[in-house]
Amino acid sequence: MLKSKKIIIGITGSIAAYKIPLLVRLLIKEGAEVQTILTEHARDFVTPLTLSTLSKRPALTMPFNPVDGTWHSHVDMGLWADLMLVAPASAATLSKMASGMADNLLVTTYLSAKCPVFFAPAMDLDMFRHPSTGENITTLISRGHHLIQPQVGELASGLTGAGRMEEPEKMLEVIQQYFMGAQQFIGKHFLITAGPTFEAIDPVRFIGNHSSGQMGFALAEAAAQRGATITLVAGPVHLNIHHPNIKRIDVVTADEMLKAVADNFASADVTIMSAAVADFKLKNIAVEKIKKQNQPPILELQPTVDILAKLGKEKKPDQLLVGFALETENALENALKKLNNKNLDMIVLNSLRDKGAGFGTATNKITLIHRNRKVTEYELKTKAEVAADILDELVAMI
Repeated sequence: MLKSKKIIIGITGSIAAYKIPLLVRLLIKEGAEVQTILTEHARDFVTPLTLSTLSKRPALTMPFNPVDGTWHSHVDMGLWADLMLVAPASAATLSKMASGMADNLLVTTYLSAKCPVFFAPAMDLDMFRHPSTGENITTLISRGHHLIQPQVGELASGLTGAGRMEEPEKMLEVIQQYFMGAQQFIGKHFLITAGPTFEAIDPVRFIGNHSSGQMGFALAEAAAQRGATITLVAGPVHLNIHHPNIKRIDVVTADEMLKAVADNFASADVTIMSAAVADFKLKNIAVEKIKKQNQPPILELQPTVDILAKLGKEKKPDQLLVGFALETENALENALKKLNNKNLDMIVLNSLRDKGAGFGTATNKITLIHRNRKVTEYELKTKAEVAADILDELVAMI
């Protein structure tokens, strides 16, 4: 599974760095090519000589060789790698990764990386529990990076608790499982919608909703990492894509989203409609800004085309169609009705009543409902983890 895979391991100043030579040895034994990059403080815990001997590549710290001036290009390394693992990831390096503070070769390489990024935190109990650490981890996960959760155990301080870096054998398994999963959707085309639509009232104002697009973007990134080619139709959001397998089409209105989806639906093996499309638009959009008056203006609305229902009617037997239902009451009943009426293969239900599952959050709490009425409930998770759960279910369906 790892033969000829190119893996960068970024090592930071943590006592847990003593475990990394064993991980390098295990990866090399599996046929991977390993490039190690150390921060200056990491050299206090593990020697470059040990790492370069095991990896058969120079262990790098500086962007150039101070003796002969040989340049170690972070850009080239970022393009070279199939996967980057930062382990151990200290509190300081997590902060730098989250904020983009590129003051060493490890972080500049991380910022240049086009590959999936994994990180394995290691620090003392109170440091791991500190709100700033949690915020940095949440930020990295929201970017589609993969957290290798630290374990509970005896720490270097003598305390016992969370913060102990995962063991090398387990990290090897995580990497193997990732590359195994990366083959799951090769040859499959996913059409995914994300974010809100805005329906103009006049040149200044619009009807919209609070959808951030995070869920749809997480699904697009995760499916691309598993080998799929993605067409992502995105409403007006402030998010970026990272994977080269994602083709992004930006739209604003429901009509624009309808056209983009219609143009790409026939070729899609899987369509996931996670966008929050407006149900209504104005019959007549004001050409000039509507001025404030004593009496509020009357806005005459008309329904937009129900894109999901339209796709349900056009869907071929070999296509999978997944919808989303955000409910405030009678959640399961309403989701089942939507599933049946729109000819969906699966619907993802979440409720605004669940704390942490609303618009604009980094987390979500979902229930997956199938055509055969199979219902699976999940705990509150990050949207990257939710995306993985949805895709795991699609693997079985495909």
